[in-house]
Amino acid sequence: MKLKKKIVKLIKKSIRRCLILINNFLIIFPVKKNSVVFESFQGKDINDNPAAIYQKWVELYPEYKNIAYFTVRKSEYKTFSKLYPDVKIVKRFMPRWVWAMARANFWVFNSRTPKWWNKNKGTVYMQTWHGTPLKKLGTDIENVMMPGTDTERYKKNFTEEANRWDYLIAPNQYSKDIFKRAFGFNNKFLDIGYPRNDVLYYDNNELQISKLKKQYLGRDDVRVITYAPTWRDDNYKRKGVYNFELPFSLEEFFNNVDENTFLILRPHYLVKDFIDITGYEDRAFIMVEEDMSDIYLMTDLLITDYSSVMFDYANLKRPMLFYAYDLNHYEDDIRGFYFDYRSELPGPVVEEENDFYNQIRIFNESNEYEDYVEKYDKFYDKFCGWESENSSEEFVKIMRGINNGK
Repeated sequence: MKLKKKIVKLIKKSIRRCLILINNFLIIFPVKKNSVVFESFQGKDINDNPAAIYQKWVELYPEYKNIAYFTVRKSEYKTFSKLYPDVKIVKRFMPRWVWAMARANFWVFNSRTPKWWNKNKGTVYMQTWHGTPLKKLGTDIENVMMPGTDTERYKKNFTEEANRWDYLIAPNQYSKDIFKRAFGFNNKFLDIGYPRNDVLYYDNNELQISKLKKQYLGRDDVRVITYAPTWRDDNYKRKGVYNFELPFSLEEFFNNVDENTFLILRPHYLVKDFIDITGYEDRAFIMVEEDMSDIYLMTDLLITDYSSVMFDYANLKRPMLFYAYDLNHYEDDIRGFYFDYRSELPGPVVEEENDFYNQIRIFNESNEYEDYVEKYDKFYDKFCGWESENSSEEFVKIMRGINNGK
């Protein structure tokens, strides 16, 4: 078994070296003007900020659609090709991908790319990132507990990658200040908000919400509560294999809401297979691959803990509940926070399961948490002040301005 792993590792290294050699040759040539490579979460999906920007790019400049590529992992290629037949999809680390990456005028990514992959000197690397930080990140993390790395190596790799970004989106001033320090980023910020949140400001939300509920839940006359926790860096069996247990009883949850309330569970994709909804399939739905903006629009109450979904969902000004059952451990031992978690959040913070059910019952009766209106307004002003329905268009205009020398 060990010999087999060594052979596979050796083959992978050999392939990587060959790809690097090919890439280093191809990047000698000039970039193809207006060609763009988009990538979301290292090829795991077609979503988030890069997808929103892609849609606006091909909408405003359809003549460049044939040189706009979305990269996905080889294992996901068939799935996404069926889901998005109009998108030009390329498999990561395959010949067509190597060619597209080497000749691209722009890279538009929301996560890091391998540091050993060199870019053409004519390629503009535009980093959108993927969230407003509550948890410490980059060089601000005191003790990195992720498998397969250590604190020193993680921080070094992070800053080296950030130094390759030519542009970085800042969704708010708070994030801008943190990104500058935690990433060691010294290039140009784009103070435009997150493109993925444009849809949350569209005027046709009521019609869209009805359509989405029928599409995903089968009916539109229901109230939706979504549970979207963060993933725990330290709760793993081995590299790439994480543990997860739903921290509340589905039976007790549904005992505290009316019969027209549905529950959406949005776990991290690495732990989705550990959730058992047996007996509640008609009212509980596990949604991992669905567009998060669609879930926000359907949701009447968001339950989370330390996830950055709280900042995006706040754009809708709808109620939130924070179930932080491991708060002391998470705050003190794992990542640490950038602000006082208990005092600044725009909704109830509960750490005990019985308190959780009580807050669910309160929402079921009133559809709000009226004691948090003032806190919510402050939260919105701080974290959503730069958001609008035009972030994607602003980003695309900046891309065109770069090519036109503006």
